[in-house]
Amino acid sequence: MDLQGRVAIVTGSSRGIGKCIAQNLAQVGAKLVAVSRNAEDTADLVQQIKDQGGDAISIQADVSVAADVDKMVQGTVETFGQIDILVNNAGITRDSLLARMKEDDWDAVMNINLKGAFLCSAAVAKVMAKKRYGRIINISSVVGQMGNIGQANYCASKCGLVGLTRSNARELARRNITVNAVAPGFIETDMTATLPEKVCNDMMAQIPQGRFGSPQDIADAVIFLASEQAGYITGHELSVNGGMYM
Repeated sequence: MDLQGRVAIVTGSSRGIGKCIAQNLAQVGAKLVAVSRNAEDTADLVQQIKDQGGDAISIQADVSVAADVDKMVQGTVETFGQIDILVNNAGITRDSLLARMKEDDWDAVMNINLKGAFLCSAAVAKVMAKKRYGRIINISSVVGQMGNIGQANYCASKCGLVGLTRSNARELARRNITVNAVAPGFIETDMTATLPEKVCNDMMAQIPQGRFGSPQDIADAVIFLASEQAGYITGHELSVNGGMYM
């Protein structure tokens, strides 16, 4: 895959899956805009990309705030002149059983995971449409497909993200902008490292391939969907879960 000359924005790129996606996009030639709520969190990533001969900047933005998203887009265009790829990866969890879940926890997850993707997609689509080219890739989740106890807010946000993906794919297709989603299964990250051993063992028993996924597995899927080779794929949710949910 060759993304030379392309400019990619990755939200939530300070760690885990987002950081790996950002690193891989830069490795195949894309100019990278690393977005996080604290710019210092992506400083090492940006420096690493530059040390390897790539081009990257860090932008501080809360994707649930429209003014921040507008500044993100403006900063990207001012620096690189265009936007070709958007990866909506920013996401949070506020887990609790349904009867105990606070309204604030519901709102916080929906605002970052779903509203953030809406705001970022709408903002970059204006830039992409003028050039008549774009790739928007939303990071959904296997639990958005199958549900999960104690994650009503997270599952709803990720399921909603797929509806957003399909609607935007239809709307933007005539502008040569594809919109797809990648649904990770159980991926080894800092977020999952704190789970109890029993939970991990129960999860492993549900995976036919007999292993947890890695951030690299997700990055590989994103790189493909961002490439020229995926130009006739849109409105699709690509499951990367080792067979955990079919």
